[in-house]
Amino acid sequence: MTKRVSIELDEEAIAAAHAANIDLSELLISALRRRIPTLHAAEREKAAREWYEENKMAVDSCNELFERHGLFSDGVRSF
Repeated sequence: MTKRVSIELDEEAIAAAHAANIDLSELLISALRRRIPTLHAAEREKAAREWYEENKMAVDSCNELFERHGLFSDGVRSF
């Protein structure tokens, strides 16, 4: 469910967002998700599971490669 809200922005900010093809609603939701990690938690968890399932083969291949050969930076890092 969505609800319409009103926010105040100066004309320059609105023009700049428009020129950069930035959807202000999407930008606000994205910023809120970064600031409030629990926002839409179930939706985010579902998306993460779906991403993992779609990429499981690649993730498993990378993990196997790292287990066999280590990280590319092993022996190079100073920390």
